[in-house]
Amino acid sequence: MYEALSLIKKKNSHLIFCPLLGSSLTNLISSFLDLIFTSMADAQHQVVEILVDGDHQKQMISTISAIQDHPLMEISESPGHLLLLKLWQREEDLFGRRIARKETRMDTLTREIFQLCLFFFAFHGFFFTILFTSSQNNSCQKWWIPMLVSLSTCCMMILLVQMKLCRYWKVYGQLQRERVENRALTRCIQELRMKGASFDLSKEPGNGKRMKSSSVEIKWKPVTWCCRYRITIWLVCVMGLAVPVCRFMLCA
Repeated sequence: MYEALSLIKKKNSHLIFCPLLGSSLTNLISSFLDLIFTSMADAQHQVVEILVDGDHQKQMISTISAIQDHPLMEISESPGHLLLLKLWQREEDLFGRRIARKETRMDTLTREIFQLCLFFFAFHGFFFTILFTSSQNNSCQKWWIPMLVSLSTCCMMILLVQMKLCRYWKVYGQLQRERVENRALTRCIQELRMKGASFDLSKEPGNGKRMKSSSVEIKWKPVTWCCRYRITIWLVCVMGLAVPVCRFMLCA
């Protein structure tokens, strides 16, 4: 706009001159254009001054010095520490994703084990109902047929439950190791952020894993196995009771 006004001012005589207009109107328009041109020229060279008191200036200086002395600022100025921080943060993100996937897998296995147990008891309820209704037809001589059906079905269901339990505890062990390594890595990242450039680049997060594993309480393996697979033991006991019940219901 400033350049346009300059052009108008230079060609003032050609733009404003008209035989129909008087000299007074021509001078008035020329003065108006000169006023606008002067105002635009002054606006370009205008400087805004902000007054700052002494306390505010000292506060700003102390804030800037604190930012410069912050450990994160030291890390950003050191290529080695910055690269190590980025690598550890990326590894921490990968740990979090793997832990989330394993937790989801454990929840899925828990639901599948519950559904198998529910089907196990539903089958026996339906099976015993059929045996009770057929016990009035003097079918005691063929009592071993329903017993084999019940036994084979129970063995198949117990085998499936045991496989799901083995997968569950395998994923559980992997999840615990991932959590231990993730905690050790998180501690190293926090230490790096606190120390800044004084952090030792040769330190590895694996040291925390060995320290954590050395404090694990040693348990007796048979007790641990019974606690982990108590559902299988319970189903085997139910199967052992179902076999004599078949003969009793048909031959009583």
